[in-house]
Amino acid sequence: MSVLAIDWGVVGIKAGQFILSFSILVILHELGHFLPARWFKCRVEKFYLFFNPWFSLWKKKIGETEYGVGWIPFGGYVKIAGMIDESMDKEQMKKPPEPYEFRAKPAWQRLIIMLGGVTVNILLAIVIFIGIMYTWGEKYIPAQNLKYGVYVDSLGKRIGMEDGDKIVAVAGIPVEKVGTVGSMIILNQAKNITIERNGKDTLLSIPPGFIEQLNKNKLGGFTYVRTPLLVDTVLPGTQITSTVPLKKGDQLIAIQHIPVAYNNDAYQVLKNLKDKDSVQYTFLRNKHDTITASVINNAKMKSGIGFQSPDQVLGTVQIHYSFLQAIPEGVKKCYSTLVNYISNLKLLFTSKEVKVNDSLGSVISIGGIFPGVWDWQSFWTLTAIFSIILAFMNVLPIPALDGGHALFTLVEMVTGRKPSDKFMEYAQMVGMVLLLSLMAYALGLDFLRIFRH
Repeated sequence: MSVLAIDWGVVGIKAGQFILSFSILVILHELGHFLPARWFKCRVEKFYLFFNPWFSLWKKKIGETEYGVGWIPFGGYVKIAGMIDESMDKEQMKKPPEPYEFRAKPAWQRLIIMLGGVTVNILLAIVIFIGIMYTWGEKYIPAQNLKYGVYVDSLGKRIGMEDGDKIVAVAGIPVEKVGTVGSMIILNQAKNITIERNGKDTLLSIPPGFIEQLNKNKLGGFTYVRTPLLVDTVLPGTQITSTVPLKKGDQLIAIQHIPVAYNNDAYQVLKNLKDKDSVQYTFLRNKHDTITASVINNAKMKSGIGFQSPDQVLGTVQIHYSFLQAIPEGVKKCYSTLVNYISNLKLLFTSKEVKVNDSLGSVISIGGIFPGVWDWQSFWTLTAIFSIILAFMNVLPIPALDGGHALFTLVEMVTGRKPSDKFMEYAQMVGMVLLLSLMAYALGLDFLRIFRH
């Protein structure tokens, strides 16, 4: 990748959204441990956003707790006295337990403290989804509105699709919303799709390797919404010379006298004109008036003419919810998101085409998911999704994670035998090595992806 090709403004916006989202999740997760620890009169020595080996970006001691911000943005922690955790404070564990220490508390209290972070993350996701449903509701393009069909890229052509096709079903499951086909194919490990072409339904087989490539492409390179290009706005300062001023709704029908019917036609023509300073556009108004416009491109090869989005051209379904209606819808959305995540995770072990190397990513991949413009609906939606993922990952019975500590505590409650401090130390070390290795591996994969592009 050429450094000069990077839009640092977009990178900054993505990074800003990621840092804010991640900070909210980490602080509230750790607060889920901090509050019950204080309720049960445990001493909390540290409360940190991000990790702080050797030094902290900021810290302040209030009462018996040191609050701070570390410099490694991979998480955060609370250091509870008398607990084997990330700090690996072995000296403290050599002394007899004090009444204010974690290890001196009953098992049921320790279990509540350990599961507090996961509980908060689930509640946070529910609250956010309720807020999203109440504020924005649901908006989507129904599949039947796709009257111009799709235009296909290399993967679509590979299974016999053509421009103008409409995908009506995946593995026999009807497609209801535009933009869901790729994930439906992967989630259902589909062997076929049903398309409508010239008014007739046709079954197309999905060959081996297709799903692997689709997953590797992050659902790209398959199909895209096809629409005519209708003028929405002309940005101020646009250098344009036309027979009459352009109006909203004017349809682009030719570029440099080359006919274009849809957005994909225009993309193909413009791709070959990227070095031209001035481009001639032809528009159709009221189905019979032709308008010619000569447009001077700016430094980023943008004409300054804004065209209507697929939402505007095709129409959408907008569902509004009252606050009381938003509550069950938010809970339902949280549940379906968790189920889909678990299903996708399961594919790593059951599918021959969903590979770890294509699915695993570090903070770089996660940050890249955020949009290049600051959009609060997308921000909160992604924050809710990540909150669910954080909860699920933390509850896994792996040493060093909340789920590992909870598992050992449950075993103690059932058997009446508490694991020794030495065992907990070794388990914590093994868990931390596993997690750090996984994080390093994910980071390495992201760097490989960057250099390949």
